[in-house]
Amino acid sequence: MQLAGKVAVVTGGANGIGKALCERFHQEGARKVVVVDLEEKNARVVADSLEGDAFGLDVRDERQIQAMVADVEDRHGQIDLFCSNAGIIALDGEPWWATSAPNETWQAMWEIHVMSHVFAARACLPAMLDRGEGYFLNTASAAGLLNQIGDAAYSTTKHAAIGFAESLAITHGDDGIKVSVLCPQAVATRMIGGGDGGTAGVDGVLSPEQVADEVVNGLDSEQFLILPHKEVIEYRRRKAEDYDRWLGGMRKLRRHTGVPQA
Repeated sequence: MQLAGKVAVVTGGANGIGKALCERFHQEGARKVVVVDLEEKNARVVADSLEGDAFGLDVRDERQIQAMVADVEDRHGQIDLFCSNAGIIALDGEPWWATSAPNETWQAMWEIHVMSHVFAARACLPAMLDRGEGYFLNTASAAGLLNQIGDAAYSTTKHAAIGFAESLAITHGDDGIKVSVLCPQAVATRMIGGGDGGTAGVDGVLSPEQVADEVVNGLDSEQFLILPHKEVIEYRRRKAEDYDRWLGGMRKLRRHTGVPQA
């Protein structure tokens, strides 16, 4: 996809990766960038700098997503690219079991990392299918291909996000619908709080702008997996070739990187 002349919607667009995507899409000549975020004031600041539109909404609420999509389509004729980018992170917490996070954390991650992607696709697909084209960029994580040590809820829902993106691509690829899934490791956003990214940062912390560069390249080539950290390709290969050895390696990484032990 060439972004020039396109209408792009980005959730989680007020900060971090989402903000960098909005700015880069504008630089690429997008006709309109729509900045969507729970933090409406910050979304408006970003949108105003790009002559874009802003919406403050909770991506867990399907009715709000449906209303936003209808509004954008009414204003601008169509949505060419919908980026489901909103995300949160937490930790397992005491006593550092894979089951330690409270149900509220699991539910929030399920709704934000998976169901918001479903809601966006459900809202956009009718018009996209009618005209025989459209693009979804869903932000997941390298944790969805590998794992995130110390955050079972995050890892599990990111795996599910990739599964849904695969289903979109399989079911609607013949209908002209394109799908990419973004899977970085550590990125310098509020989610890592200015730190080194922990186990996700073993291969370095990228800037949101570096990730946005990779996204533009990935959209241009219409590739399904967009992997800003190239090491992930090799880790994924090792996991597929010898699951047990890979699990052993991940346990070793957990022991040696200061993650609290149960």
